[in-house]
Amino acid sequence: MQANKLTDRLSVRGQITAEDVQAAKDGGFTTIVCNRPDGESPDQPSADAIAAAASAAGLAFHNNPVTPDTLTPEKVGFQGDILESAEGKVLAYCGSGRRSTILWMLANPDGLTPDERIGIAAQAGYDLASMRPNL
Repeated sequence: MQANKLTDRLSVRGQITAEDVQAAKDGGFTTIVCNRPDGESPDQPSADAIAAAASAAGLAFHNNPVTPDTLTPEKVGFQGDILESAEGKVLAYCGSGRRSTILWMLANPDGLTPDERIGIAAQAGYDLASMRPNL
């Protein structure tokens, strides 16, 4: 399972398929979070399809889709709650992993400084230095 590790408990990546769910489980993930709204791409599987595969594999699944227009404090808080309460490793996905990273940066469940979060995002391949004023 190819994913970008942000912390020991959280990795992010682009869209997954139902077939990827077993690979996530085999990789030690216990929770999957969808941050991508259904219908962004005509070929993407629905969140319901991923949720069904996660349930069949014994993984927790949460749907918290966001776009730039729907990135609200409630969405950030929900993401933070998921990350703080998850038992084990979490895989969050969206179109590329960028939105999932932004949600993690804003929720800051690990209590990291803005510089730490920006650095971790950069190491994972996401240049999000422009987020500094929001952190």
